[in-house]
Amino acid sequence: MSTQLLDTALLVAREAASLAAERRRGTVTVAESKTSSVDVVTAVDREVEALVRQRLSELQPGDGFLGEEGGRTDRSTSLTWVVDPIDGTVNYLYDIPQYSVSIAVVEGEPTPGDWTELAAVVINVASGREFTATRGGGAFSAGLPLRVNRPESLGQSLLSTGFSYSQQIRTQQAQVMAVVMPHIRDIRRMGAASLDLTALAAGQLDIYFERMLQPWDHAAGVLIAREAGAEIRGWNGSAPDIDWLLASHPDLIDEIESVLVAAGAHFDLR
Repeated sequence: MSTQLLDTALLVAREAASLAAERRRGTVTVAESKTSSVDVVTAVDREVEALVRQRLSELQPGDGFLGEEGGRTDRSTSLTWVVDPIDGTVNYLYDIPQYSVSIAVVEGEPTPGDWTELAAVVINVASGREFTATRGGGAFSAGLPLRVNRPESLGQSLLSTGFSYSQQIRTQQAQVMAVVMPHIRDIRRMGAASLDLTALAAGQLDIYFERMLQPWDHAAGVLIAREAGAEIRGWNGSAPDIDWLLASHPDLIDEIESVLVAAGAHFDLR
């Protein structure tokens, strides 16, 4: 079943990426703000999600849908499609070539920790690079298997993270990273969680850490990274969710987790 689901996800993701790329050749404007004045959504986000929702309703009738822009649609099957139509909207707005279409199909209740990811696709719209995975079937890009790095030490590890749109929380996150920096090679902040996770899977990063991620931000990327050999952790042994997502090679994760905790990374988000 996972192979058929992946074929569907890939077909729809390619159509969505094509639409996003076509619209990016024109003028992209902000449609509205979300959590703050700098957390934006464009009309293209909504248009791309509407396309994905329509196509999946045709190809997978009865399945649920959970999207960033349009919310949740109930299901009559065991499956839900978790979609970020444009992950990295600010990058998209500024024409920075680091934004993606992210589609995952999950089984079970459509909340992280209650679902099982079955298949996933992430497409970097600007470059056209595709990342895919099926549960137990491995992760691939351009037909080649993906595998996470095993750095020689934490000090030689490249970490990617993201920051909240809340000024108060972002300030605290910056303070945490200032403490973490001496323990690692360097940090990157690229602005699209799905592409951070696929970069980890492809060996282009060694660690990915972020808080305040929504389900559509990480559903596809988590499966791809996990199938490439990454260990993915939430807070205190839970599944990754809005509170905490840490991913790296299994041999590295205990050490970087300890550094993050000691740096105060698990502060109150309220």
